[in-house]
Formats: sequence, structure tokens, C-alpha cells
Amino acid sequence: MSDTANRTRFIAIGSMLFALFFGAGNLIFPAAMGQAAGENVWWAVLGFCVTGVGLPLLGIIAVAYSGCHDLRQVASRVHPWYGLFYTVLSYMAIGPCFAIPRTGTVSFEIALRPFLGAEPSAMALPIFLAVFLGFSGWLAASPSKLVDRIGKFLTPALLVTILAMIVMSFVAPMGDFQAATGAYTAPFAAAVQGVLDGYNTLDAIAALVFSTLVVNCVRENGVHDAKAVTEQVTKAGVLAGGLLAVVYVFIAKIGAESVAAIGMQETGAPVLAESAKIFFGTFGAYLLAAMVLLACVTTAVGLLTCCAAFFLRLTGKLAYSTWVVLFTVVSYLIGLFGLKTIIVSTIPVLMFIYPLCVALMGLIFLDKLFGGRQCVYAWTMGFTFLMALVNGLETAGVPMAALEEVLKTYLPLHSYGLGWISFSVTGFVVGLIWKAVVPEKELVEQAA
Repeated sequence: MSDTANRTRFIAIGSMLFALFFGAGNLIFPAAMGQAAGENVWWAVLGFCVTGVGLPLLGIIAVAYSGCHDLRQVASRVHPWYGLFYTVLSYMAIGPCFAIPRTGTVSFEIALRPFLGAEPSAMALPIFLAVFLGFSGWLAASPSKLVDRIGKFLTPALLVTILAMIVMSFVAPMGDFQAATGAYTAPFAAAVQGVLDGYNTLDAIAALVFSTLVVNCVRENGVHDAKAVTEQVTKAGVLAGGLLAVVYVFIAKIGAESVAAIGMQETGAPVLAESAKIFFGTFGAYLLAAMVLLACVTTAVGLLTCCAAFFLRLTGKLAYSTWVVLFTVVSYLIGLFGLKTIIVSTIPVLMFIYPLCVALMGLIFLDKLFGGRQCVYAWTMGFTFLMALVNGLETAGVPMAALEEVLKTYLPLHSYGLGWISFSVTGFVVGLIWKAVVPEKELVEQAA
């Protein structure tokens, strides 16, 4: 391969990575956030990009830097049982519990509901999901080049459609930014809420799963030196992250300007659908609907395939097609609750998963500092786990009034949902002390 090809291969890999991340779910959250943030939208976007762009980028780089083959091997640095727990949790989150049902409900909200009138039939969603997920499951059960070819066409097509909406938002803006509402009423609070909103993309969790594919792509192109692999993955990640950031910034802008024209909406899906109608008329709404529907199908197929293959490898039981059917049925049952309920129900789980995700990334980059000692991993993740669990329970509305009062008073950033940071740092320090005081087991055995 020529030197020019060596220098530019990251463009192809970065484009692939962007396609893996980019979907309808990445559009609805900045749109909804823009509506609520109003005049503080740029602060909110800044926070959103931290977790919606920065963390996925760090996740991809972290696995490449670690030299591990997959997420389970990385997480097993804490303990093999933890590696199994965290990997299963991650696959279920980006699979049948949240991400796959979300593809179906987002498709319904953008591609069908705007054309059903003010009061659609109660059977509309169940029937739509049955067809959508049934078709996706059928394609996933027998993977073919058809899905890959459609995917290669759809991501650019959907991106072009969104870019057209962005251009129109400058040519004919729908209105001025409105007053910020809820958690976005002050600039700093808007930025922190944007950080939490970025959790909804699930991309930081997905990054630790997708990273194996990206690293393998780099190695298949003839790069095997660990440092060179990390460098190529970093370039690809920066390209993908930059594209995501551009989309997030301007979709949030459209959301912030849309309130005057369409009012506040429950989710970001109708924000996009109604904005397309305003910008391009009925044709624009149909075009966006078609693009989102087909993009969500390819995303659902990819996630079903990924999850079924993982659990087949993990258990060695049941056929691949059986896993696909199982996850399709679970996704359907969860999807029946509707997009808004899925989003609300996801938040407590994400408040639990994301601190674990971020702490693990940090430990990977600091691994050489403490010689990769398991005790540092274990203490850090143990402390993080405790606070992450409290965050999740609090967000779920579990009564803990006395504990909440203590934490708000004495734990920095707890009222913003970021109190786990102090716990992680404390666990890391305890782990370093333990490392210094307690000799490594292998060294003790050698001395004996």
C-alpha cells in the first residue's frame, strides 16, 4: 500500500465509524434538547458533545490503546466476573432493552405517526412494530450483502437530507430562540444537563463494542504496530466525532428555533418531522420519513446481528437464528411502551452504566501509571459502582431522602448527577495505596 493510502486510510475507517454511530436516535435527542434549552442551547450543546462525541471517541481510542481484543477482555481487568457482567449489560443496553426498540419507535414517530392524524389508532404502533421488527429480524437471521449495500446508501442519503434541513434553518429560520425551561435555565446548569442528555445516544457504550471492528479494520490494512494502530484509530475517531458534533450543533439549533412554529413536543421525533414539513412541505416530510425508516431498519438489523452473535459465542447454546428471534420478541414487547416511555425508562439505567463506562476508560489510559495492577481497577470500579447505583436508584425515584440530603450537602456535584466522580477518584487513590502496601500475588509466590 502506498504512503498516500497509508496516510488517508483513516478517512474510510472514520466514515465507517460515523455510519455505525449515526442513526435516527442521534437526531431526536439534540432536537428535543434544543427545544428545552432555548436561549441556552449553545451551553447545552457543549455539554452534549462531551458525552455524545468526546466519550465515544475516547472509548474507541481506549480499546485500541489497551491492546485487548474486545470489551470483555478490557472489563475483565477489574475481575473476570465483572468483565462478564459489564459486557452483557452493555450488549443488552445497545440491543433488545433500549436501542433496538428505539429504532422501531423512532421510525413510527417520524415515518408514520405524522400522517395518521391527531388521534392515531391504538393498534397503529403494535402493528407497525410487528412489521418493522419482523422484517428486521428476518434480515438479521440470514445476513446478506443487501443490508450492507442499503446501509452504504442510506447513511449518506439521510445525512444529505439533514444537511438540507440545516441549510434551510439559515435561509428561512422558523423563529427566535425561546426562554430556556426546566434544567436549562442557567448556562452552567444547561451545560451539565447537556452532559446527561448525551448519555441517551448510548454511543459511549457502543464505542467499546464497535472498537473491536475498527481496530480489526486498521490491522487488516497492514498496520500492526500498537502505536500505529492507536494513531490510525484516533484519526478515524476524530473524523467521526467531528461529523457527529456538526450534526448535533445544528440539529439542536433547529430544535431551539422550532418552538415558535410548532410548540413544545414530547420527544425530538415530531420536532424533526414537523420541521421537515415547514422547510420542504409534504414532500420533505415523506423524504425524511423514508430515510429515517430505512436507516432504522439497517440499524436494527446490525444490532440484532451483533447481539445474537455475541450471546451465541458466550453461551454456545441455541442457534444463531433462535437468538435473533428471542431478541426480536423482547424488542417488540419493550417497543410497545412507546418512544417517550422508553426514553424516560432508559435514563436511570444510563445513570448507572455511564459512570462505570467512563471510569473504565480512565483506568485504561492510566494503566501504565499503576502497572496494570488489578487492585487499582477493582477499588476504583468498586467505589464507582456504589455511587453509580445510588444515581440510578435516585433517578428511578426510589425513596432515599436521608441519603440524598447527606450526599447533596457533602458530595461535590451530586445534585448534578456527577457525584460519582469523587467516588471514582477516592477509589483510585485507595487502589494506589493498596498497591503500595500489598505486594502483587505473583511476586510473593516467587519470593517464597
